[in-house]
Parts: sequence; structure tokens; C-alpha cells
Amino acid sequence: MTVDEARDVGGDGEGAEDGETVEAVVALGANLGDRAATLDVAVAELDGLPDTALVVASRWHDSVALTPEGLNPDKPPYLNGVVVLRTRLAPHALLHKLRRVERAHGRDRSGTAPRWGDRTLDLDLVVHGDARLETSELTLPHPRAHERDFVLRPWLEVRPDAVVPGQGAVAELLARVTAAGESTVEPATAPETEGRS
Repeated sequence: MTVDEARDVGGDGEGAEDGETVEAVVALGANLGDRAATLDVAVAELDGLPDTALVVASRWHDSVALTPEGLNPDKPPYLNGVVVLRTRLAPHALLHKLRRVERAHGRDRSGTAPRWGDRTLDLDLVVHGDARLETSELTLPHPRAHERDFVLRPWLEVRPDAVVPGQGAVAELLARVTAAGESTVEPATAPETEGRS
């Protein structure tokens, strides 16, 4: 399935084979290199993971770089989006596959890499079905997804009824972030897709 085909898939949940399959949401971001090309390739690679299929991909949204000190418009802007996957992989197994895709695109997650540094590719497992999990390696749902409009906005685009377990409806969470003036997505470019109409 191409990225454009994935963007045309409806939200009716088609494709679930049995009760072992769960829906997972992965947030993607990049602020180095050809961001759109990198994200498009990453989506295709996620679709090729074992026991996993791409259901739908959001459009790409420009956003201001977020640092521990707040928004930093002097840093290269990010391109962000989400994909919805159907997978039989357990949460940690899926996480390890995401890390492998990141490494293939030059992402450095070593202890010497800056935690909030620029990134060729960032893949975050946001939710894995209704799993609630906290280990040294993985927290589900993602502990900051409910605060990040660059995750919530594209997620709402592809799943208007989406819920962050334990936090609430994505639509309400996005409204809260927007009302608080904590938006990182640039209003003029949020509805657009880099390189796409």
C-alpha cells in the first residue's frame, strides 16, 4: 500500500483479522534532510513490518521545534504526522522494530545524543490498543502525547473518535492544547502536506 493509498482508507476498521490484532498509533517526525521523503519511506517500511499492516496515514504537518526551554523557531522546523497500524506484534516487539527503522535513517538514540536534538526520523509508539504499560523502555500510552498538538492534530485527522487511554478524547485534548496557546503546528501550514495537495 502506498502512502497516498493509506491516506484514502476510511476509518471503519477494515482489515482486522482476528482478536489478536490490535490497532497501534505511531507518531512520525523529522526536521533534518528531505523530511517528506524520509517520512514517506518510513511509512512504507512500517507497512512492511512482520504481522503488521498500514491502515491509514495522516497528511504531513509543519511544526516549530520543541525543546526543553519551549518552542524554538531558530531550529529547523519539523514535519509531523501519524500512522495507524494493525499489528499482532506485542508492544515491546513493535517498539524494537520502530527503533530499527529509525537507525536505518540515521537516528542516534545513544546516551551521547542530545535528548531533544534535531532528528532525521523520530518514531514514537503512542498507543497499542488499550494497553497501559510502564517499563524502563516503554510507557503506554505515550506520556506526553496528550500535550502535543503535532501528535493530536494529525491523529484527529485520521481518527476523529480517537481516545488516549486514561487522558480522554483526542478532539478534546487538542482543543485544550489550542486554547492554552501551546500549539506548535504553524496555523498557515497545518492543513497542508509538504509535496502533496
